[in-house]
This record gives sequence, structure tokens and C-alpha cells, in this order.
Amino acid sequence: MKYVTAEEAAKVVQSGNRIYVHAAAATPNILTKAISDRADELRGVEFCHIHTEGPAPYADPALSESFHTNSFFIGKNVRHTISAGNGSYTPVFLSEIPNLFKRGIVKVDVVLIQVSPPDEHGFCSLGVSVEGTVAAIESAKYVVAQINKYMPRTFGDSILHVSKIDLAVEYHCPIYASEVLQISEKEEIIGKYVANLIEDESTLQMGIGSIPNAVLAQLTSHKNLGLHTEMFSDGVIDLIESGVINCSQKTVTKGRALATFLIGSERLYKFVNNNPFIVLKESSYVNDTAVIRQNPKVVAINSALEVDLTGQVCADSIGVKMYSGVGGQMDFVRGASLSKGGKAIIALASTSNKGHNRIVPFLRQGAGVVTTRAHAQYIVTEYGIADLYGKTLKQRVEAMVEIAHPDFREEILSAYHASIR
Repeated sequence: MKYVTAEEAAKVVQSGNRIYVHAAAATPNILTKAISDRADELRGVEFCHIHTEGPAPYADPALSESFHTNSFFIGKNVRHTISAGNGSYTPVFLSEIPNLFKRGIVKVDVVLIQVSPPDEHGFCSLGVSVEGTVAAIESAKYVVAQINKYMPRTFGDSILHVSKIDLAVEYHCPIYASEVLQISEKEEIIGKYVANLIEDESTLQMGIGSIPNAVLAQLTSHKNLGLHTEMFSDGVIDLIESGVINCSQKTVTKGRALATFLIGSERLYKFVNNNPFIVLKESSYVNDTAVIRQNPKVVAINSALEVDLTGQVCADSIGVKMYSGVGGQMDFVRGASLSKGGKAIIALASTSNKGHNRIVPFLRQGAGVVTTRAHAQYIVTEYGIADLYGKTLKQRVEAMVEIAHPDFREEILSAYHASIR
């Protein structure tokens, strides 16, 4: 490992190269900026990644001759590139991203990572994000790392020896931290409904945001819960510290919480630092349905942009406009369904913040079906729970109308029946 400046490290990138960027709160923004500053010298460089945090200067449409963005999950800092033409989206399950690199389907020239300082044995940590980064490191020609003392030290697949790093830039700054969102009255109601579906000794998967936090806030009286999730945030801390989440009954990494990345506040990063209870592994393992299903009573809690009356779940686009991505929703929906006593839950408010209906007779034209109607089990809104598993289309329509906003129920039912006559 050779220490250099960010500007010197950026020179390893050549025109036509493909770069993989460490994800979420681990995004090494000092490195992406240094490469972006070379725009006049470079042509046809591709940045690929799942969502990243912080500025993405390479995503400026004015630099389209120099840089192209290939998102495996679209974050808000690059969402504009899809319509502007300097960005693309690759539909892929989070569980399969490492395989893109391992099988040479997506060949990587340079991988940019952010790691903790090496310990006395020469090992750094990838900290708060593993996802597909390990596979990218193993297949890339060059590995460039930002060494940052603020990166938490985590265990599992995140441990990386300095011999795997070609160039290192020492730059210390707090990593991206998100605010803990306030739970609204509507979200609290949804949280209570979902919590009522969770039994003691269940293994939880949930994402980030107010609804997952609202669910977690209702679990303080539960016992012996486990955590096997693609990511987690601050909502789990109190439950772990109180012993509600102790992972004693789960099968995979028994006695420890398992994830592939995490994002949250500074409190979360302090909590996971040097904490052997937290294990981070590649998404090809964490999100593997064959691994997930080994745990008892897996409860997968995910969200959606809209759901139709038959149970088709759109979570990646608004009509034809790509918004996010497939991510790991289907990995865990299927994994939970196959788990003994497992439950797959889609939780969402019945209307958007702008008052638009989200329980719809049909998905918008061009909308992506992330979870099919055959995979859908429980759909939850602030108006109740629709249990769709094993139900006919007619029974599903009746159940879904009951959890739609009252102002739209007659309208969506009339539209649905008019179309099938």
C-alpha cells in the first residue's frame, strides 16, 4: 500500500475505465471529486455503484463526454442522470451484484473505497458498507482507498488487509450521518399493525426510514428477536441494548446481528464500532434466499411506491421514470416466505405526502413490478392489514380496498371492475 494525495491517486484512472464506488455512508467523496476534477483529461469513464451519499460531481450532465453513471440502485444524487442521458440503470437484485464482478459480466478497472486505519496486524475495515465491494476489490485492477479514522471498525467480510490496497489517501472527516426522522401519527399506526404480526423469536429484516423505526418502537415487549437484514439504522440500537434483539434463536450467525451495510446517525456509528455483535457480510450471502430461509420466523418489512389491487408491488419507479431500484426487496420477500413461520410485509401509507393515492386499481403505465402478486403476502397501511396469501383475485381486491384511503375506495374499485368487464 502506497500513500499518495487524492490528486495522485486519481491519475490511476484512464479513459474508458470502469470504476466501482463504495456505497452509502462509506462513499469516498474525496476520491470521486479528485477524479471528477480530471474531466478535461478523461473520456468514457463509467462510475458504477448502488446508492451513494454526498455530492456526485461526475454525474453533472455537462461532463457527459467524460463520465457516465451506471446505477445498480439509484440514489437522489444521481437520479437526474437517467433523464439527462449521462446515466443508466442496471436492474439487479442486491444479492446478485457481487456475481456481476465475480463472473466478469461487469469488469472493474478501479474500485474506490473508504476504510478505517490499519491495526497493528495491517488490517483495515470497510466499516459501514460491504454489499458488492468485496467482490469488486477482488476483481479490480487497482484498489484506491481513503483512510479515515472516523470510519467505524466492523467485523465479518469487512476486514481487509493493506496488501489488497494499491494506493491510499489519508483523509480524516466524519462520514455521512443521517438524521433520525420523526414518526408521524400515520406511521405510528402502521408500526402498530406491523408489530402485531411479529411474534417472539422472529428474525427481522427492515430498511431505513420512519415506518421501520415506527415498527421497531413497538417491539419493546417482544422477546428473543433476531436481526438478519440487508441494512439497518438507529432504530435497532435500543432493542439490542435492552436485550429484545439478542439473536439467540436465529440460525445464521446465531447470537449476532447480520447485515451487508448500515446507515444512520453518529450514535449508530459509535455503537457498531468494534462491536463484535454486529457482523457485515457480502450481499450475495446476506441476501441469499437459501441463507435467509434457514432462520426461523423471518419477518421481512419493506415499502413501496404503489400497490395494485391484486398485490403487484412497484417499489422502483414512478411509471416509466426510474426512482430507485430493485434492491433487496425480492431477496427478503422470498426468503421470508420460505422461512418456517416467516412473513413478508409491504408497509406503506395509503397516500403520498402530496395526497396521491398509493393503493391503485392498476400500476401506472411502465411501472416496474418489484414484488409480484404471487409473492405478496401482507400489505399494511394506516387503515389495516390485507392478508393476500392464498387468496383469489376477487378476495385480494376486497381486502386491498379496505386498506385504501376512504376517499379513493369507491373510485379505485369502480375503475378496476370497469376494466375487467
